[in-house]
Amino acid sequence: MKPAILSEHSRQFAHLRFAYPVVSRRSRGLSLGLNVNPDKVCNFDCPYCQVDRTVAPRDKLVEFDVMVREIDELLELAVSGEIWETPRFANTPRELRRLNDIAFAGDGEPTTYPRLGQAIQAVADLRAKHGLPDLKLIVLTNALLLHRQDVLNALLGLRQGGPGSYELWAKLDAGTQPWFEQMAGRNLSLQRIVDNIALCARQLEVTIQSMIPTLDGKDPGETEMVAMAGRINEITGAGGNIRLVQVYTTARKPSNPRIGMVEDARLDELADKLRQHVEVPVEVFYGRHWET
Repeated sequence: MKPAILSEHSRQFAHLRFAYPVVSRRSRGLSLGLNVNPDKVCNFDCPYCQVDRTVAPRDKLVEFDVMVREIDELLELAVSGEIWETPRFANTPRELRRLNDIAFAGDGEPTTYPRLGQAIQAVADLRAKHGLPDLKLIVLTNALLLHRQDVLNALLGLRQGGPGSYELWAKLDAGTQPWFEQMAGRNLSLQRIVDNIALCARQLEVTIQSMIPTLDGKDPGETEMVAMAGRINEITGAGGNIRLVQVYTTARKPSNPRIGMVEDARLDELADKLRQHVEVPVEVFYGRHWET
């Protein structure tokens, strides 16, 4: 049985506006999120995204000092253990009751936030304040802007805690241009994404996150996975440091009804096809039927 808490990734918690706690299957514990895109604006339009953009956002701009206070408050709750007494988290399995990270994610693309570098520094300072040197800082990105020097400069701030103190999760959901356009929801260049990840991965360790859903009941298939392996090998061949490839599928209800979940056994098959063609570790994270 997959815990229902793994499908509960609401970005609303108590009175907080920009920070939110979730129990994450990929973090294997509590992840404290920072929504630096509360306006819901994104440069991708992924069909598997759960953000409902038909509903107007509560906030259009980040109030920086408020956001920092909120993540500080969540850290207090997590460190004290009080968070597990709240109604949302009271039934969390014991093995998931651990604080793993602070993640820059939210309702859009975090690298579009102009104060990302300052936010990373502020969170690093809070990590020190609470005596949590092993707490990871994670930034999730679709990699579209990783060629920009201002974005790279902001992300380089992740390294200040030393090896193992951060993870940069870059999205690579496809190996071919047609499937990429389906998954990105935009007419963008897959080669640009691959080149951007390679550029960034020469300076920072990168985790590839590959969402594998069904589209109209069909998954991308083995051929697409082999093509994706080729893209990953292109990145490592260019000197990119890839720590891990995360293969996962939907666990929360997407905004597009054409998207579905790949069953566990089939996801294993697709991940195994990828493993046959890459030399980096591949880890699978199973989905959950959100209707149940």
